[in-house]
Amino acid sequence: MNILKRIKIKSLKAKEILDSKGNPTIEVELETNDGVFRASVPSGTSKGKYEALELRDKNGGVDRAIKNVNELIAPKLKGKNQTEQIEIDNLMIKLDGTKNKSHLGANAILAVSIAVCRAGAATKNLPLYSYISELAEKGCLPILPTPSLLMIEGGLHAKNQLAIQEFMILSEGKSFEEKFNASKDVYNRLGGILKEKFKKDGESIGMEGGFAPSLKKTGEALNLITEAIDKSGHKNQIKIALDAAANSFYFNGSYNFEGEGKSPEELSGFYLDLLNQYPIFSIEDPFAEEALESWVNFRLKILNSKLKNLVIGDDLTTTNPERIKEVNEKRACNAVIIKPNQIGTVTETIEAAKLAKSFGWQIIVSHRSGETTDDFIADLAVGIGADFIKTGAPARSERMAKYNRLLKIEEELKNLK
Repeated sequence: MNILKRIKIKSLKAKEILDSKGNPTIEVELETNDGVFRASVPSGTSKGKYEALELRDKNGGVDRAIKNVNELIAPKLKGKNQTEQIEIDNLMIKLDGTKNKSHLGANAILAVSIAVCRAGAATKNLPLYSYISELAEKGCLPILPTPSLLMIEGGLHAKNQLAIQEFMILSEGKSFEEKFNASKDVYNRLGGILKEKFKKDGESIGMEGGFAPSLKKTGEALNLITEAIDKSGHKNQIKIALDAAANSFYFNGSYNFEGEGKSPEELSGFYLDLLNQYPIFSIEDPFAEEALESWVNFRLKILNSKLKNLVIGDDLTTTNPERIKEVNEKRACNAVIIKPNQIGTVTETIEAAKLAKSFGWQIIVSHRSGETTDDFIADLAVGIGADFIKTGAPARSERMAKYNRLLKIEEELKNLK
């Protein structure tokens, strides 16, 4: 078929599906002469103030966002070249006309942007991760990220009294498969320990597939995880990663942490004690998004103590290039979470990741609590050269879809050698 006939979007249609929390979200179908390409978008529970707006109806539905795709975006994209990702994303940004995509909705725009990306990759006969790498102008061989597997959940993600939202682990290893299997082994051993110690309560699961027993103290969770690590036989290759999601327990300048109020200085001291007691590699969102001074002071304390932990921005940075620049100027963190639905287009997601990399930051591509089985972020992580990926526990289909895609990509890359 003539290439000129292939590079045209024929149709675009959105519909409602349900995410992993049973809430409505958007799926789009984009048709070209190369086929039909689908994309669906997730929704977060713990959200940053500076995230692009997820458009919802008063009843929590997504009818307006769907209507925006079908009646406003689709007519503008019909006949466009699906390999012109930047042009199409900028067209939608201009059509929206707001700073935070509140007119069309970031959920509407992102679903279309991802579908366009898939269509463009097919037209160029490239694996999606290779096409994303091309868009990012990486110019080097794809590298798989290290998986950050979720072990225990607290905060807004679970019905227990843990303040910290996510307790994860990372494994060293020669391949993604080796790292994933080692961490999965710890997860399974932790499940056995919890069932033995907590009976049925030990089987409680949080929003992202992590265990959610009725724990109250951070130390309790960390002790259970280190016990599982020790029993797994992988002790020397496993580190712990924390997501405090401090916005969720910050009120009027104080942190309601484990049943008591803590000042920023007290919370900082608590974290530093944890870093010295446990094999913790990183801590995400240790303070509220507006408490930039606390972030800066904490980073200085880590540097002065000669620790090498990652301090990761998520609600602080919201995959937003403007926020990333501001945070870098203050030297408030040295790593960043990348979530496409925080910013709303593939192009801006890549821009944010490239900017953070230019500052020497580590990159962590991440899922959301309300996920779908769309595995785009797996290809994204490989395509932009992310250092890590967090996509939940190795326990549920919407989480395993991403892990399975990464295992498949690794196999594809091995066959190319």
